[in-house]
Amino acid sequence: MKNRLILPLLVVLAAIPGSSPAQDSFFTTPPLIKNPAELKALYQKDSTLQLVELRSVIPGLVYDLRYATPHNFTGQPLYPRSTRVCYLRWSAARSLQQVAQKLAAQGMGLKIYDGYRPYSVTVKFWELIKDERYVAHPAKGSGHNRGTAVDLTLIDLHTGKELDMGTGYDDFSEKAHHSYTQLSKEVMDNRKLLRTLMTEAGFVIFETEWWHYSLPNASRFDLLDLSFKQLQKKL
Repeated sequence: MKNRLILPLLVVLAAIPGSSPAQDSFFTTPPLIKNPAELKALYQKDSTLQLVELRSVIPGLVYDLRYATPHNFTGQPLYPRSTRVCYLRWSAARSLQQVAQKLAAQGMGLKIYDGYRPYSVTVKFWELIKDERYVAHPAKGSGHNRGTAVDLTLIDLHTGKELDMGTGYDDFSEKAHHSYTQLSKEVMDNRKLLRTLMTEAGFVIFETEWWHYSLPNASRFDLLDLSFKQLQKKL
């Protein structure tokens, strides 16, 4: 499996300045929650810690869960192909709901590429890329592993088509950076709209990825390594 995952990335890695598959292959695994009952005990004390399925909060939300398909930067599915759910912590989901409501009034909506991501998948990403501009270091974990980060884009609700953002999802080039300005006015306006609404709702940007937003101070949320099957069964 690992060798099959690496092959599609040879071209990608070559295109990333300063990336090196040899750097920092060893790390100490941080504390993880792997038992749904442990997570449930936590959110019974604090409801904002609960993981919620996004469509339960935002009905009709469009999913394009790339890591459940080969259509991602690895060329292989990292989630079960049957995955049809996406989770965020309750506070993040409520903030995203505000964004969706404002967009709907303008005839637009959100398409979700990824939300909560099991920690074990982040480890696989690091084994392939080893570049913190694009993937989280496993010693720290990711906002996705905490259920506080979301990858998304804008769509036209009438046509279902994505608005032009200048690059596709998981584009590891300077063109995907928030600071990159050599783009058409349409693209700049689309990125500005997404960024404005997301930051107004309390999310923060990730400079190298126009699609990635997360809650600030995410370290108060535990890192999780729970499968989607476990979450669907227990939460």
